[in-house]
Amino acid sequence: MASHDDVHHDYHLVNPSPWPLVGSFFAVIFTMGIVVGLKGMFGMPKGAWWMAGAGIVGILYTMFAWWADVVKESTGGDHTPVVQIGLRYGMILFIMSEVMFFVAWFWVFFEMSLFHHERALSAIPEVSAAWSQWPPKGVEILDPWHFPLINTLILLTSGTAITWAHHALQIGDRKEARAGLILTILLGISFTCVQAYEYREILSEKLFFNPLASNAGLYGSSFFMATGFHGFHVLIGTIFLLVCLGRLLAGQFTTKKHFGFEAAAWYWHFVDVVWLFLFAFIYVTLPKLH
Repeated sequence: MASHDDVHHDYHLVNPSPWPLVGSFFAVIFTMGIVVGLKGMFGMPKGAWWMAGAGIVGILYTMFAWWADVVKESTGGDHTPVVQIGLRYGMILFIMSEVMFFVAWFWVFFEMSLFHHERALSAIPEVSAAWSQWPPKGVEILDPWHFPLINTLILLTSGTAITWAHHALQIGDRKEARAGLILTILLGISFTCVQAYEYREILSEKLFFNPLASNAGLYGSSFFMATGFHGFHVLIGTIFLLVCLGRLLAGQFTTKKHFGFEAAAWYWHFVDVVWLFLFAFIYVTLPKLH
């Protein structure tokens, strides 16, 4: 007689997990810690960031432990073909939500670049003068054909490398897959280093700061939010690929079952496409519209 524990279907019923509750707890701690750091609360002075730091450490630990459980489910045979379809839909929806996130930052730039003339028609002389041109008068923009172009070439090459690694894994060539994945990771790290140096140059030269232009801060803020969040996504994608490299070396990916790698490749290609839009509009096109 078959045991009650035998699986008779293709669906995976998730075991009870503490991580949603633990993650929510640390998210609240982090949020309250931000308030304490900025304004002070609960008898703690402004500038006390230890609470926010504890929340970040707890969130990172939760993410590590939760995803480790997911990897165990995969290696344990719980990710059947039906379950993998659900995982694919989930990853697609996640990337779509990320697309809309970046659309918001792109639109900030579009709004100020394309419609600054309407603000220049204001009856208030100071407002009219401030919006007479975009970027604001006195704000020096970056040369897009220097560091931005280098990073564009880096990401395009990394997209080719991750595709190479994926194809090699599909045909069972683990050596080629490992080489392609390592190259992608090195290129991702290079992108982050180049962007960090670019930010250092911007801040040291004060390119986006002009105390005489009241809206100069808008250009710098929108630039840093759009490119900074993209850089953060590159960092997350690099960590994602490092985890995949560890799983590949551990023999957890096969030619037929490697969705974790596929998800990382999808995410990396998404990061590539977002950068192409950033380079084309925020670095090249929109700053030159007057």
